[in-house]
Amino acid sequence: MAKRPLAPCCPRRAMFHSLNQMLPDAAAGACDVIELTVNDRKLQLDVSEQMPLLWALRDYLGLTGTKFGCGAGLCGACTVHLDGKAVRSCVTPIASAKGKRVTTIEGLSAVSDHPVQLAWIAEDVPQCGYCQSGQIMQAAALLAEMPNPSDAQIDQAMAGNICRCGTYNRIKSAILRAAGNPNQNMALNAGAAVDSGLAQEATEVQS
Repeated sequence: MAKRPLAPCCPRRAMFHSLNQMLPDAAAGACDVIELTVNDRKLQLDVSEQMPLLWALRDYLGLTGTKFGCGAGLCGACTVHLDGKAVRSCVTPIASAKGKRVTTIEGLSAVSDHPVQLAWIAEDVPQCGYCQSGQIMQAAALLAEMPNPSDAQIDQAMAGNICRCGTYNRIKSAILRAAGNPNQNMALNAGAAVDSGLAQEATEVQS
C-alpha cells in the first residue's frame, strides 16, 4: 500500500496539503484506502478521497509523465484515461477512480509504440514538450472512440488541450496519420501554407 509522502513543494499542492491539515475530517476528506487499477496494476492508496488524482499519480506512485498545468481542468496537461475516457486528473478526486482503471502516458504502451505515439514521432510534434503527454492521451481517447475522425471532430476533441508553443497543425497531422486518414496530406499542406504565408508577411514587413 502506498504511504503518504512528505509535504508537497508545489504551491498548489502545498495549499491542498495545508487545507487538509487545517479542516476537520468531514470537510477535508478523511483518509481512506482507495483501491484502483493504474496501468494494469491493482493498487491501494491510503489518501484523502478528495485528493486530486493528479497528485496521487505523481506524488504517491511516481508517475510524473502526467503534468500539472493549471490546476483547474482548463489546459489538458494532466489528461489521463479513466475507464478509457479522457479526464482532467487535476480536478478529478481520487474517490472517482475507486474500482476503476486509470491509464497514464506511461501505461499507454509498454514500449512507446502506440499508433498515436508513433505518429507524434513521425510528425515531429513536440517543441518544448510539456503539454504533449496530455495531448497524446486526449488524442488516443479520441481515436479509441472515433477511429476515423473528421477535421471538425479532431478540433472539437482537442480544443481543451492547450499548447503554448502552438504546435496545433502538427498535432492534427499526427492524429490524422494515426487514424490512417487520406486527408492527412491536406492538413500538412494547409499547415505549410499558413507557415509560408506568415514567413512572407514577415519578410514584407522587414523590407
